[in-house]
Amino acid sequence: MHLSHSKVWGLAVGLAVIAMVVVMTGCPKPPAEQEPVVPPEPEAAQPTGEPYKIGAIFATTGPAAALGEPERDTAKLVEEQINAAGGIDGHPLNIVIRDTKGEDTQALSAVKELIEKENVLAIVGPSRSGTTLSVVDAIEKAEVPLVSCAASVKITTPVKKWVFKTPQTDSDAIKKIYAYLNKQGISKVAALTVQNPYGESGLEQIKAQAEGAGITVVAADTFGDKDTDMTPHLTKIKATDAEALICWGVGPAPSLITKQVKQLDMGIPLIQSHGIANKRFIEGAGDAANGVIFPAGKLIVADQLPDDDPQKETLLKYTEDFRAKYDKDPDTFGGHAWDAVQLVIKGLKEAGDDKEGIRSAIENTTDFVGIGGIFNYSAEDHYGLTADAFVMVKIEDGEWKLLPD
Repeated sequence: MHLSHSKVWGLAVGLAVIAMVVVMTGCPKPPAEQEPVVPPEPEAAQPTGEPYKIGAIFATTGPAAALGEPERDTAKLVEEQINAAGGIDGHPLNIVIRDTKGEDTQALSAVKELIEKENVLAIVGPSRSGTTLSVVDAIEKAEVPLVSCAASVKITTPVKKWVFKTPQTDSDAIKKIYAYLNKQGISKVAALTVQNPYGESGLEQIKAQAEGAGITVVAADTFGDKDTDMTPHLTKIKATDAEALICWGVGPAPSLITKQVKQLDMGIPLIQSHGIANKRFIEGAGDAANGVIFPAGKLIVADQLPDDDPQKETLLKYTEDFRAKYDKDPDTFGGHAWDAVQLVIKGLKEAGDDKEGIRSAIENTTDFVGIGGIFNYSAEDHYGLTADAFVMVKIEDGEWKLLPD
């Protein structure tokens, strides 16, 4: 086929243009390997069943607010997590929280309201030993499970059918303290305890376990949890031959005692109870807190535990979740509420809205890895822990430090 000169010229120009484009842009790149598409996680089904309602009574105001506030915050956190994950077998969890103000009458009034008007399936709390003991009879009569967040051994000894507890008990705390003092070669102690059921129970254990541990209690005195001057008590103790002082209390008073021990330059170790395992104690005592030694659950020193500790993963997860929601660290008392609510949830999963079934499920709980320890309940034991749930902690530079066994 013959092409005219003009057509040949046009064809040549077209080919030249194409060549220039190829040179300028390069050869077409092969399509990039596509990233694998990760399907989004399916959202949990929203709970649609009838709510499972439980009560919570905490001292969110008053002298024991340092206990009740983290307990309340933890209960709200767990409620939110459970419902975000679909509830309990499709039933939303509804935790009805009431403030006891740390007072017996308020606690009893709250229990009656929760049982008679709110028709709760179980109750967690109270925060204090005295308020717990004040509601035991009402709980037993109403046959509603109660999981207390208070420490006194009297709460579960003797066993009450419907009453359980999650904090490490004062009897095990004294056992841990005396073992520590034995290692330090200390055999003479003075006791300064608060005038309420927590302090009374602590003093009973201090005296009851002393002889068996080779300890002599050379002085014992008491204080009110609203007292503002502890120097008369401390001056009398300083005049004795005590080699250590054991203080038993919660709230602001132990911080005040710690400051005044330093001011009096008493020259002996100060051992506090597990009731100070909260940063408010350090804030209240200031620099005087440094050097204080006490038994505590493992939560406040979780990051210092060996990796093979069976509680460490649970403790760190709770810490992470609490920080994410509240932008602060959790403490021992919030941990008591976490354990209590989780035990009730276990009962709800096993028994639904059957109160006796919930009670039985809690009573038969074994190897439950909680914040306070590894719980093993039974018909003969509604406490569930041993002294192994405690570690000894020392305050250094305003921080908790795990002491070696």
